[in-house]
Amino acid sequence: MRVYIPATFSRLATLHDTGMLPAAGGWGFAATKALHDFFTSGEDEEIEMVAIDEAARAVFRLLQTESDYAPLRRVVIAADLPESQVVPAPEHGEAVVQLSPATVSLDQIACIFIDHEASEPLVEKAIAAIDAADLGDEDAELVVGDALELLMGWYVPAELDDLIATYVTGA
Repeated sequence: MRVYIPATFSRLATLHDTGMLPAAGGWGFAATKALHDFFTSGEDEEIEMVAIDEAARAVFRLLQTESDYAPLRRVVIAADLPESQVVPAPEHGEAVVQLSPATVSLDQIACIFIDHEASEPLVEKAIAAIDAADLGDEDAELVVGDALELLMGWYVPAELDDLIATYVTGA
């Protein structure tokens, strides 16, 4: 099952250094049955994009506490996991899944999504606005929405060394 895991550059560094990615709180997002049922129409690819967007939104919360590695960009890891590792948690949202175990190995990573450099100002504003947006503040929702509309770059796992060298170690 394809699962989208919110991440940060510090989590990418952990993946690079240990070959394992801990999912924050053990949570991820997927195109679950509940998500498919929520949308009465739409192609599978469109529903997968909803799960990616939910993971990308969760990154704003991670960046509130894990901004020790610049830049401030969303990172979403797509991993192919056995269904036995993925437990849907629709009570937390249609796309939410609990991972058990809550770590993903490098060989399970399908791809890595990362914001482009130009997105940093909007992501920074969204980090500051996410709490208010979740509480229904319409202006904050617009700020978060602007950041969510940005397209992220797509990288294969073989590019992890270059990503770390460029964005974490500054080599």
